This record gives sequence, structure tokens and C-alpha cells, in this order.
Amino acid sequence: MSNAAHRLLWTVLALLLVAAGGIALAVGAGRLPGGDAPLLGAAAVTWWRAGTPWSPLAVAVGGVLLALLGQRLLVAGLRVPGRLSGTLAQPGDGDGRTRVASAVLTDALERDLLRAPGTRRARVVLTGPVARPDVWVAVRLAPDADVASARDQVDAAVRRFAATVGCRPAHLDVTALLDEPGR
Repeated sequence: MSNAAHRLLWTVLALLLVAAGGIALAVGAGRLPGGDAPLLGAAAVTWWRAGTPWSPLAVAVGGVLLALLGQRLLVAGLRVPGRLSGTLAQPGDGDGRTRVASAVLTDALERDLLRAPGTRRARVVLTGPVARPDVWVAVRLAPDADVASARDQVDAAVRRFAATVGCRPAHLDVTALLDEPGR
């Protein structure tokens, strides 16, 4: 079975669990329309009434747990392996891994970009696979900034970033905005 088929299967299972949890929560809270008509046989109704007030509470708690389990499965099923999702993991020389929060990396690149003369603000976003991320850079320059120098500074900062992290950006998108004089 392919990865997409597994993800579809787990997504369907997760949706069923969320639905079952929601129905059980509604039954436990007494919010199901037509709740006075029994859905189960006489033995189940007798058991239900014998457990009052704990049986509705138990079903409500079970419903919440099923809904949470379904939600966790949905999140796990929608996550794409090998994408940047808060941490960057690189295999080490031995059995270990190096994990770095992606916010630390983007903050470092932003600080590097801000060292360039004339750069007032910098914003960096990383997307895509860990080994070849897409790098999105937005810089705001002073009105008197030299654009050619700023371009060279961005290029040098991204090359330093790639060498430090050990990746090759698959795509680099740079947006440079010049502030108006007097701002």
C-alpha cells in the first residue's frame, strides 16, 4: 500500500473516531435529539439506568478521548514527512541526530541580513524539504541604501546560512522594499 493510501486510511479512521466521539459526547451530555427513545436493547438500557449518574459521565469521557485520538491521527496523517515543521534534523556521524528549531535558524539569518548597511528589517521563511528548502527573504531598505550592495549582502548571507546548516536551497525568493524618504 502506498504512502498516500496509508494516509487516506488513517484520515478516514480518524474522522470516524472524531464522529464516534462526538456522538458519544452528545449521548453522555443528553443532547442527542430523541434521546428518550432507546437505541439499544432492554439489557443495555437497564445497565445504563443502573449506572446513573456515572454512565453518562463515562460515555462523555470516552467520547472526548475518542475525539482527541481522532484529532491526533488527523494531525499525524496530514503531516508530510521530510518537510520543515518547527525543527531541522540532520543525521550525525554516529547514531545520533542534531535537531535545531527552525525559528533559531530563521532568526539567525534575519540577524545576519540586518548587519548589512541600509537594511532596516528582514523576514525569513523556510518551506519545503529539509535538505533543499525554499528560502523566502523580505528585506526593507533605507531610502538611501545601495540596492546592488544589498543584493550582494543577501546573497552572501544565504550562502553562509546554507554552509552552516548543510543544505542547498532549492529556491530563493528575495523581496526588497525601499522605504520612502522621511520614514
